[in-house]
Amino acid sequence: MSSSPLSRRALFRGAAGVGGLLALGACSTTKSPGAKSAAKVVDVTHWDQLVSQEPWVKKEIELFQAAHPSVAIKRTQQASGDLEKLLDLAWRGGSAPDIFKVPSDKLDDYVADGRVLDLSKYATADWQKTFPPYSFVEGINTFGGKIYSSPFEGDAPWVQLYINNKVFKDAGLVEADGNVKIPKTWEEVTLFAEQITKKGNGSVHGIGFGNSAFAIIPWWVELFTAGAGFPGSMPPGFPGGLDPRTGKFTRTTERAVSDFLTLFLEWKSKGFITPNALSMDDEISRQQFARGKFGMIVGGVWNQPGWSELGFTDYSVTTLITADGQPKSFFYYGPGKYNLAISATAKHPDEAWEWFKWWNGPEAGARYVQELKGGVSIHPEANDPSKVDFAPFAAFVGMTKLSLAGPNPALRNPATGNVVVKKITPDFDSICTGLFTGQIKDIGAALSQLQEQQEKAFNDALAKAAAKGHKATIADYTFTDWDLTKPYKWDIPQYITTK
Repeated sequence: MSSSPLSRRALFRGAAGVGGLLALGACSTTKSPGAKSAAKVVDVTHWDQLVSQEPWVKKEIELFQAAHPSVAIKRTQQASGDLEKLLDLAWRGGSAPDIFKVPSDKLDDYVADGRVLDLSKYATADWQKTFPPYSFVEGINTFGGKIYSSPFEGDAPWVQLYINNKVFKDAGLVEADGNVKIPKTWEEVTLFAEQITKKGNGSVHGIGFGNSAFAIIPWWVELFTAGAGFPGSMPPGFPGGLDPRTGKFTRTTERAVSDFLTLFLEWKSKGFITPNALSMDDEISRQQFARGKFGMIVGGVWNQPGWSELGFTDYSVTTLITADGQPKSFFYYGPGKYNLAISATAKHPDEAWEWFKWWNGPEAGARYVQELKGGVSIHPEANDPSKVDFAPFAAFVGMTKLSLAGPNPALRNPATGNVVVKKITPDFDSICTGLFTGQIKDIGAALSQLQEQQEKAFNDALAKAAAKGHKATIADYTFTDWDLTKPYKWDIPQYITTK
């Protein structure tokens, strides 16, 4: 099972394709509203892919420019192109932005290519300490003791179960106090889905999703097995299928995974799942959920701003649903992240740094959480549910306690970064879809074969890395001391003192 939210449905979205890579005039751009003379104002160009977070971005630019009237942020929203290819073209053409969102898994490449600015001049120890411990990590956002980026998002369960309150109430799924019943177990979800479907009489179903654009069923698997007592939701850095506690490829063959997939297929056969799940995409399914076509859907916090735009706010949210209602494992994350970087060719690096520092500061983070309700901040003090005036989002912010620090092989041995595992076909996502369509009949056989392929692909990757002089072994990925119920203690410096 894949575990990175960025690989599924990142908040920083971008569609594949290069047809419009140079049509930057169609992108939205924000300029300083108070600039009186172009000669007195320094322009800082900024690229990101934030769409649903647009109101927050615009407000932060306005606030920053009011505080820094000599700087104009010229922001371009690259929501309709492949950001990595756009940046490559811009660098080749000598028109790279001063500050930009770094595409996933590219910061180390950009550092090696000399494309991003070393922030050592600016990232003082005092500034680093405005972030929580283990925010700056060698090999992630720091290379050779030099900081190149910083975290922005905090950590919370990336996938949640959303409940349409009206659909539940119409089906009589209400507690004595008038609130809707929130399922905690597989059985409760089954019973609730059955009751909604019966009451709906063909027009409303218990469960819905949209699988046409990309595989959504694995999201359901992760939500319903992440608490089953094995690392179902993995921290970054591990190959698919590996259980870090044992060094064995047994995650996809855990009994909970096959049991849930069996249950999921039963939901389908009994008509609890909307019949057009495979023909509609995730965007349409979320609209259908808002219109009351089904009672439960799985997704992430990125759903919430879109529903607010539709005027739909009557829903509840939960996560970590287990067979017995007692989570024995949680969602896990690794140390260090990155978001924005400053280009090595920035014409005004001092001004770019001021914008970088503003964007990543605790005050902007608090507005991101409490006003935009776009996610959780890397700054824990910003993630106070009592300061959020919208119940479903406050519930999400409260879920940060269900996300724990997990082990990371790169911290033990940086050479693991050179172990590149070849993609397996069919992968777990394809198997889930194949089971749902009936093209795959035997769940156990399919998952056992996947396990064998995952182990072979990983061993092949280790061998290729070794042939190139990179010393990494399965021991680097094995953490026998990992207690799934407690944050993993990283044996690394908490802060990096730049020189």
